[in-house]
Amino acid sequence: MSTPPELPHPPADSLSLSQVLFALSDPARREIARNLREGPLEAAACSSAGAGVPKSTKSHILKVLRESGVIRNEPNPNGRGRLLTLRRDDLEARFPGLIDPILDADLREG
Repeated sequence: MSTPPELPHPPADSLSLSQVLFALSDPARREIARNLREGPLEAAACSSAGAGVPKSTKSHILKVLRESGVIRNEPNPNGRGRLLTLRRDDLEARFPGLIDPILDADLREG
């Protein structure tokens, strides 16, 4: 079996505020980013809206997060599938203090 392909990720110094804010404007995408704060997750185990989300929708959610620079989606070095990580260091370097208030906003609205 072959290794999953590498996907393009924007360089840290080219992250766009408008693209990051757009990516995090959707509750399902914010939930995935919030889940990744605790550490990397296998893409198959990462869920935003429960088990009923179609695979195509989940793929689109992950694509928007990856292309905006919010997450990394890379081949899992420890097995099959893909590993997702939050690009916290890159986001903090580019937009200090931005990520946590956005990810915590839903929790405060309660």
